Amino acid sequence: MTRFLLSRLVQVLAVLVVMSFVIYGLIGLMPGDPLNLMLAADPHLTAADVARLKALYGLDQPLLKRYLAWAEAALAGNFGYSRLYATTAIAALLPRLANTALLMGVSFVLSLALALPLGALAARRPGSALDTAVNLLSFAGISVPPFWLALMLILVFAVALGWLPAGGSATIGDGGIADRARHLVLPVSVLTLASVGPYLRYMRAAMIEALRQDYVRTARAKGASEARVLWGHALRNALVPVVTVVALSFGSLFSGALVTETMFAYPGMGKLIYDAILGNDFNLALAGLLFATLLVLLSNLAADIAYAAADPRISYR
Repeated sequence: MTRFLLSRLVQVLAVLVVMSFVIYGLIGLMPGDPLNLMLAADPHLTAADVARLKALYGLDQPLLKRYLAWAEAALAGNFGYSRLYATTAIAALLPRLANTALLMGVSFVLSLALALPLGALAARRPGSALDTAVNLLSFAGISVPPFWLALMLILVFAVALGWLPAGGSATIGDGGIADRARHLVLPVSVLTLASVGPYLRYMRAAMIEALRQDYVRTARAKGASEARVLWGHALRNALVPVVTVVALSFGSLFSGALVTETMFAYPGMGKLIYDAILGNDFNLALAGLLFATLLVLLSNLAADIAYAAADPRISYR
């Protein structure tokens, strides 16, 4: 297992290096260089001044040389300076990461808490009223656009009823636990309903397949209770394909839900990366995208570890 983990960590580092070069190159090719924007905004700034500034910051060098200089600084923990937030890229990133971790973590736990037991119970009797209701919830979660659902919840609960705030992460001057919880209700509801659908479908399908296996029939023939058969035998084996879907979505969750964060003006990772790209804040965009890539890679590694925990037949020796 140790050898497997070391080899996977080496692969993660290799993919991260390749992705850092690709992201750096794509951002470098984007139109709207910050120095050119300065030239357009300041009539007293000449083309000679821009050329001098590019030489000062190394922007007149070839792309590969600029990347190597950036990589050397990044290895030392220096990801550059954010022009939008007037601070280092890491200092601008960390508060947004904490906000996203809170938002996505709560919605992730709630969606799994709903999907796993409901999917298992629906698979126990396909075609029943519960199975029909679960399928309806699943299709609704998959089909309803998150931006439309966000608008409906804002209109009903924030505008018409006035029960909940329409956006933001906290009230200015408050910021207590109860206030933060009130601001999380609507965006968490949207994200939970949007993500619970695929989890339900995969869990239901995996449980139906597991309940048809010989070991389930053997357990029932030995007199095991239906609850033990369902939760003790079938569930663990059905989790193996579900773990893949959950792990693949975990990285994207913590990279930020751009639509939801934008609709609710929530200061999270997704909106931060979006604003950084539109504002030509290259250092901040690069740091955010690399962190999102790292999360996806680590979530895939966690999925491989979870396979062995869920299915004892899987070994990485």
